[in-house]
Amino acid sequence: MDHYRNILVTGGAGFVGSNLALWLKRQYSGANVIAIDNLKRRGSEANLPRLRAGGVEFLHGDVRNAEDLSLDDRHIDLILECSAEPSVLAGFGESPGYLLNTNLIGTIHCMELARRTRADVIFLSTSRVYPIATLNALRLREDATRFRLDTWQDVVGASESGISERFPLEGARSMYGATKLCSELLIREYCEMYGVRAIINRCGVLTGPWQMGKVDQGVFTLWVAMHYFERKLEYIGWGGQGKQVRDLLHVDDLADLLAIQLERFDELHGQTYNVGGGVESSLSLLETTRLCQQITGKTIPVVAVDANRPADLALYITDSSRISELTGWRPQRTPEQTLRSIYEWIVAEEPAVRHIWT
Repeated sequence: MDHYRNILVTGGAGFVGSNLALWLKRQYSGANVIAIDNLKRRGSEANLPRLRAGGVEFLHGDVRNAEDLSLDDRHIDLILECSAEPSVLAGFGESPGYLLNTNLIGTIHCMELARRTRADVIFLSTSRVYPIATLNALRLREDATRFRLDTWQDVVGASESGISERFPLEGARSMYGATKLCSELLIREYCEMYGVRAIINRCGVLTGPWQMGKVDQGVFTLWVAMHYFERKLEYIGWGGQGKQVRDLLHVDDLADLLAIQLERFDELHGQTYNVGGGVESSLSLLETTRLCQQITGKTIPVVAVDANRPADLALYITDSSRISELTGWRPQRTPEQTLRSIYEWIVAEEPAVRHIWT
């Protein structure tokens, strides 16, 4: 890692980008860490004082604009690509223009910078590259609080451990998922044609402090925040029972993995890895509600909405066994520890973040 002297973090004022930019600066204080962001997402401006205090340089720019990434004179040697329109509902009932330009054209601009400066790239992709219909056709069991993957599945890459990189990619996946998959393919071409070194991490649900959570992105933070501020929530879809399941990964556990990947880039580059909390760190919405009640000491109304929304999934759990077997990495934080860390952050920073949810 010592050979990375100038690091660019795109989406650097967002939840993941800001946390990882500050982590990089703490871990490698001699490096110049630059965070670039267009500040479009509500709440991202709250991260600017944190970045300044942590010694991270901030650039107000947009990955959609090639000139904003004309940073060749900064000698960028590592790009952590965290920029994205992250909502899976983006483009439904509206123009997908911003989504396409940010998630796809933005990736091209980042890879062009990497090509010119010979920078290494870590690209944060998403579990949403896997097709919706195929995921929803998996065999599930239902118990009192959640859906569970059945022992036997007839789809390659699906098991009781979750979804692995072998899961089929044929089928529709939302415009968001499509842009991220297209970006993955483009990155592979840059690696092959121009010798750019890159690692692609298909992340499950990332969460933790400083996430301005919404129902379509950041659901676990949203759940804690709504309990803390005593606002109403909804169980949307799947009969309104709250049994749909996701695995969650604390952003600090992702940082632990990145530390390994950066140290072993020669060995790990050119590959795509599923990265998530796994079965042990999975929760249904109903289970999340009960944990939030314990952590906050508050009970709020949760309304049942029977109808599914576009792109809804009954269950997604990441099978991270491939990267775990290669590196020994495993998430260290339990769901309760993760939700509690979010609660403690909201309590400590309430004046700065209250307006996001009230």
